Amino acid sequence: MRDKKGVVLIITYLLISVLLGFSAVFVFTSINERSTAERHIQQIKSFYLAEAGIDRSLEWLRSQPRPPREISPFNPFSGPQNLGGGSYNVIIDPDDSNPENYLKKYRIRSTGQMDSISSELEVEVRTDSYARYCYFTDDEHFRWYGWYRVPVWFVTGDRLKGPTQTNSHFHLYGSPLFSDRTKSADNYMYYFHDGYIYSYPPDRPTRDNPVFEQGIQLGTKPLGMPSKALDLRTAAVRGGLHLTGPTTILLKNDGTMNVTNSHKGWNNKNMFLPDNGALFVTGGNLYISGTLKGQLSVGTNRNVVVTSNITYNTDPRTNPESTDVLGLIAERDVVISRNAPYNVKVEASIMALGNSFIVENWWQPPAKGVLTVYGGIIQRERGPVGTFSSSTGRKRSGYSKSYHYDRRLVNFPPPFYPTTGDYISLSWRQK
Repeated sequence: MRDKKGVVLIITYLLISVLLGFSAVFVFTSINERSTAERHIQQIKSFYLAEAGIDRSLEWLRSQPRPPREISPFNPFSGPQNLGGGSYNVIIDPDDSNPENYLKKYRIRSTGQMDSISSELEVEVRTDSYARYCYFTDDEHFRWYGWYRVPVWFVTGDRLKGPTQTNSHFHLYGSPLFSDRTKSADNYMYYFHDGYIYSYPPDRPTRDNPVFEQGIQLGTKPLGMPSKALDLRTAAVRGGLHLTGPTTILLKNDGTMNVTNSHKGWNNKNMFLPDNGALFVTGGNLYISGTLKGQLSVGTNRNVVVTSNITYNTDPRTNPESTDVLGLIAERDVVISRNAPYNVKVEASIMALGNSFIVENWWQPPAKGVLTVYGGIIQRERGPVGTFSSSTGRKRSGYSKSYHYDRRLVNFPPPFYPTTGDYISLSWRQK
């Protein structure tokens, strides 16, 4: 009997020891897990602090009147900044090539610190160019005779195949196609048959059925436009070609151009493209056509007039290695001449800073087929390129639109093309 009691006692002690061991392991595990969880929370907080440093640095860059000219790394905030019980510290490192390049690059390094835990993020950004748009307008109306605002429509058969944005709202008839990301500063669209629509897909049945393949974002922040091509003009004076008075340019597929300018006494004078790719005309329209081999931006403080097809010598759609790129920049209008051919083609990024991209005598029959733009169209006011029958949707005059984005323009814009004042991200990594 006494032996049995001893065995029970030993077993009891063993069970208590095991339970105490389990309890110790549980307590230790709980403490360890709590420590791990707290460390994980601190890591998350330090990561968010580093992100806050990146965001504030981008806002600082956007607030500057011009991209910083520094060539050495600098802290824009004069030391670490306290936030949410921790801090972040930022260094902006300008790219070594900035002094030679029009578009500036910066590497932003931000370190977030929460207690003893730190996180580091590195983002490379570059000044943003309007050339990244397939289509951009400040206003989707045209000022008829300088005062009456006429809505301009996207209609059945129109196709926009690239990034599209307006500081206004779109007017839509039938089923135009928008195949890339699309934004509107107004929080509505206007359908020809159905009136104001505040969502996509529409919240009610409609007779107009535009297609936004990647949706449309309404109520976005407007993006301001410059009124002058100051950088292009300056570059033309300093190392490019600056001309006075009406000028005609015929681009040649051998990398040269024929230039007619009475002020210079030139009549189809053959010459190479400007070394820096900048050509500007003061005090006269610039008339242009032909085939471009090379990189060129042409501009004027009057109108740029497209008299016939403008194409690249090496087609980037079939040869991605093509380096041919053209910018057409007018401080008034970019105009398709009334004498331009049927089914006219323009390969360029087009920018009308004063008014519109427009077809001359757009209201006069006949319909002239399709206006194909491979590049982009940026304009202050939407310019009409033709008319259509409101009852049938058929073209009555001018051109139907086929606008295709040249995706090279994101990273390879024409020389001295106007910038937006914003920055785009080229790379992001956590170190």
